[in-house]
Amino acid sequence: MVLPGTLWFLFFSYLPMVGTVIAFKEYRFSRDGFWASMMNSRWAGWDNFKFLFSTNDALLITRNTLLYNMAFIILGLLFSVLLAVVLSELAGKKLAKLYQTGMFLPYFLSWVVVGYFTFSLLSSERGLLNGLLGTEISWYSEAQYWPFIIVLVYLWKAAGYSSVVYLAAIMGIDKSLYEAAMIDGAGKLQQIRNITLPMLKPVIVIMTLLAVGRIFYADFGLFYQVPRNSGTLYSVTSVIDTYVYRGLKATGEIGMSTAAGLYQSVVGFVLVITANYMVRKFDKDSALF
Repeated sequence: MVLPGTLWFLFFSYLPMVGTVIAFKEYRFSRDGFWASMMNSRWAGWDNFKFLFSTNDALLITRNTLLYNMAFIILGLLFSVLLAVVLSELAGKKLAKLYQTGMFLPYFLSWVVVGYFTFSLLSSERGLLNGLLGTEISWYSEAQYWPFIIVLVYLWKAAGYSSVVYLAAIMGIDKSLYEAAMIDGAGKLQQIRNITLPMLKPVIVIMTLLAVGRIFYADFGLFYQVPRNSGTLYSVTSVIDTYVYRGLKATGEIGMSTAAGLYQSVVGFVLVITANYMVRKFDKDSALF
């Protein structure tokens, strides 16, 4: 029964890991194909990793990537759980489905489309926001606004999708618990605090652990399409993924981009193991493994 799943993992998850050797090579294309290119390229040691850490931007892109992801994890969790709880408390199920669909829809929009939506809102000449505020702020030149804009755009797009997981968990809670609480005189807020949130804790811990594993990854579309690759915003919008992309465009070094991906994966793996160990220490039943 597990054979199809095992084969899928072997071919699509573990076999491609062989390609990580490119991170340690000065990769050069060969007309004989990928394997010949990989085997014939000379070893480069740790040179590809130096691209990330030997520049003045290393601290900047690491700081931006970490802080944005921490904001996404914390605020995304709060908004998603809040949306799920509110949807679960709506009396009209058809109305709840309508709201759920409306919040779910932004997740399916590409970042290119979201980037144009944001531009139509923030354009200095014909932007809706400047019209409403009666100002002429050049949003794409003012870096101090963008940490808030990036976080708001992310929450608008992702919170509805994430709330579905928590809503499904809430729907699985035994209704007799709420009935017993109502008989004891507990109000809605007390039911949420004493029944819903404690029952959601294992799902919250698992989703947070999975998010921690990708804390060194940044959504390329969000950080490239929404700020429209504006150079004046690099101090607050440049993250590891966009930095590597711009470096790849300038130098064409595939080994450098592979090194960045390997670095993000290793750090994410260590963080997941560490976070899971800490969760296991305090609450064994909520840990991933």
